[in-house]
Amino acid sequence: MTWFALIAVAGAFILALGSALQERDAVRAPGRQVARAGFLLHLLRQPRWLVGSGAAVLGAALHLVALSGAPLTIIQPIGVTGLLFAIVLSALFNHQRVSTWQITAGAAVMVGLGGLLWLFPHGADTPVMGIGTALPLAGASLGCGLAVYLTAHRIPSGARALLLALVGGAAMGTTSGLARVIAANVPDDWTTLFGWLTPLAVLTAVFGALLMQNAYRTGHFAAAYATLLITDPVVGVAIGAFLLGEGTPETVAEQAGAAAFAALAIAGTIALARTRHRNPEAAGSGGLVPDNARTPTP
Repeated sequence: MTWFALIAVAGAFILALGSALQERDAVRAPGRQVARAGFLLHLLRQPRWLVGSGAAVLGAALHLVALSGAPLTIIQPIGVTGLLFAIVLSALFNHQRVSTWQITAGAAVMVGLGGLLWLFPHGADTPVMGIGTALPLAGASLGCGLAVYLTAHRIPSGARALLLALVGGAAMGTTSGLARVIAANVPDDWTTLFGWLTPLAVLTAVFGALLMQNAYRTGHFAAAYATLLITDPVVGVAIGAFLLGEGTPETVAEQAGAAAFAALAIAGTIALARTRHRNPEAAGSGGLVPDNARTPTP
């Protein structure tokens, strides 16, 4: 058990490192404050962003390895420690000091999310999802994300970071839910990998990546990363609870506790969004030219 816990900590650190590296190129990339799809093509040509993406994939893989040998209720809260790693790494890369307020807010998010995940039941049965359920699920995720994406340029940077990360995390959580169903059924029927769920998972993953890179682009990395850490697993848990039959907290005490933990996580995220510690190169913070003077990305 101890080894799997250490693997989870290593995964959380590497994932945070990868995301912090991605942020640096997302902020510096040319284009509007809310960049178009060609923004991802630009990032794919940046060596540091590719290294960050590779680290993020490795971190996620280590998290899955840890889950294979230890209970979800232990590994998921450990994974949330990546938020503090991300706060420290981002400050280090941007030559800023980490404030006590940031650490306190980050700890609130960790405790809130860890407690919330701990209270939800996690079924062991093989999940099943038909295309009639998967299409509306993916459509709702993509539709909400598109609505925020098209209007985000009118929103102040702090709120924009939260909203883009919220819908981006929801898209990633939808991807996780779909991928979970695919992966669980592949051992029994390998052709499941080539079913309709796979292209839906790829589509939500790519769109989620676009939204998250735009959230990082605001310069409010800690708030965006915290929102991702909350939204992704919560959406995944919700899919399990309401679409895959895994259930929800049953007793009144558990439900009240889940609500309290969720409120704590949300309050910590809002506090991170309000912090003055922002990437100095982000638009509007004095490090980049105004939005209307930047070169548009195709």
